Amino acid sequence: MAEEAQVKIRFFTREQDESLRADDSTLFAPVSLKRYGLSEIVNHLLGLESAVPFDFLIDGELLRSSLAEYLTKKGLSSETCLNVEYTRAVLPPSYLKSFDNDDWVSALDVGDSRIVSGSYDGIVRTWDLSGKVEKQYAGHAGAVRAVKYISGTRLVSGANDRTLRLWKTKNDALKNNLEAEEDDVEDGKTLAILEAHKAPVVTLDVSADRILSGSYDNSIGFWSTNHKEMTAVDPMDALGSNVSSAAKKRRKLALKDGSVRRRSPLALLESHTAPVEGVIFDFADKTVGYSVSQDHTIKTWDLVTARCVDTKSTSYSLLSMVQLPQLNLLACGSSARHITLHDPRVDSSTKITQQQLNGHKNFVVALDTCPENEYMLCSASHDGTVKVWDVRSNVPMYTITREADVTKGVNDKVFDVKWAKGVGIISGGQDKKIQINKGDDIFKK
Repeated sequence: MAEEAQVKIRFFTREQDESLRADDSTLFAPVSLKRYGLSEIVNHLLGLESAVPFDFLIDGELLRSSLAEYLTKKGLSSETCLNVEYTRAVLPPSYLKSFDNDDWVSALDVGDSRIVSGSYDGIVRTWDLSGKVEKQYAGHAGAVRAVKYISGTRLVSGANDRTLRLWKTKNDALKNNLEAEEDDVEDGKTLAILEAHKAPVVTLDVSADRILSGSYDNSIGFWSTNHKEMTAVDPMDALGSNVSSAAKKRRKLALKDGSVRRRSPLALLESHTAPVEGVIFDFADKTVGYSVSQDHTIKTWDLVTARCVDTKSTSYSLLSMVQLPQLNLLACGSSARHITLHDPRVDSSTKITQQQLNGHKNFVVALDTCPENEYMLCSASHDGTVKVWDVRSNVPMYTITREADVTKGVNDKVFDVKWAKGVGIISGGQDKKIQINKGDDIFKK
């Protein structure tokens, strides 16, 4: 029998734990080895009493195959010396619990040890971590498509009724001056209705005292969290003149509480030619915003001048977006079932896609970053799964399924996902459940 080919390897680590440092000497390893076999070698070199699983990176790329396949892929010979970095393996996120909701869960956010959800029944709810509904916020006349915490005492939501609502939410902590003025507003009531969009509001982002909203009317709203900074609007003006009497009647019924403030945006940003699916503020510079749309583009906005300053075109509709700030990358979920990574600093005339992550089988509609690892993110899809990624590999690390789907044998769509430190990976969808998978455990030693 022919002897198996071997390759020269030098192991190293950037771990702070000195007990996980092997010597820098090189050794020969069979090219058939994968992660498990390499982990056995490293455990032996370290002399660990209990086996520790490791992940391996070669030139900054996670190894997801055998050494032989890696060498073939890179066009390298077995005479090459590979510098292999080892690091503690990320463990699978474990199922923790689910909360039952009355309708599809379409939007999520986490703050102050609470979860806030938006639902297709038009209700915004805050939950404690045991699954108890602490407060219900009723007012929207359509499905709630986006929710965000502004502070400990306020949150904002956007819905199919084309409006945003600022809500008062309870917090016994010290309030700032603006919030003190609102003490006469009952907890759970609307502080202001923000109007300008002419189609469903499906995405929101908040930065300090500013809000971005994206709508299916192809526009982006730029708002203040302080109603005094925005112009009051006549509630009937938003309808325009070319509407039916039935629509006006529905509007009047929705406006039966005439005491609620109604405000127009600081600016309405118009450049997209199809529905806007994602908006975010730049992590480092809050005067910069980004948006993605079904028109296949990523746009960069100067929020001081309300101008689009850059447009990057792709070949597919973009449905979600999140920023990886330490890596200077935008991750975008698409209708083509993949996630693409883009550097917003790259000139539009050059190749804009830095990397593509493949694994979903349907639209990728929500993304969030890991709070403890700059390379990791999670994604939600209409294929009924949430996937966990390390961007140093183009295939998913783990797939989270809906707990209810195990018995039903179907794949209910997942509409939103959040990854919150101390809580886990929270997802909501068509199964009318908020599901929590313990994300912190995957980093435990």
